Amino acid sequence: MYSTRVSWHVNASREAVYRALLDADAVEKWRVPDGMTGHVHAFEGREGGAFRVSLTYDLPTGTGKSDAHTDTYHGRFVKLVPDEQVVEEVEFETDDPELRGTMTMTTTLTEADGGTDVLVVHEGIPDVVPAADNETGTRMALANLARLVESASR
Repeated sequence: MYSTRVSWHVNASREAVYRALLDADAVEKWRVPDGMTGHVHAFEGREGGAFRVSLTYDLPTGTGKSDAHTDTYHGRFVKLVPDEQVVEEVEFETDDPELRGTMTMTTTLTEADGGTDVLVVHEGIPDVVPAADNETGTRMALANLARLVESASR
């Protein structure tokens, strides 16, 4: 198991970014790496609330962790600090023992340069998931988040 840290600057307020972290419709749009489509099955954007999300590769060449072309994960919101931090526990839905286990994802929002610096720390990532893939997917998702909230604040 290992950890990654990825940061991104968003030209929008912490309040706008925080709302997008806890809104199912927004999550379905932004928390998706390029080349995948998201689907939110369940989502309770509150402390203790559960969620379940699937990310499906757009091309049949993508290999999923849950089935042939899809990564499905579920979890819960462990801690919410309004406009500052979201802590989630996440697990892949898989039969592969090397991909099992609880991961923690902490997203911290800091006011900076007229916008918000977003830091995502993933902890407990299974060793079979390449760190570069996790970091690239997180950067893609954060770029989507920035586009979503920046366009809404114009």
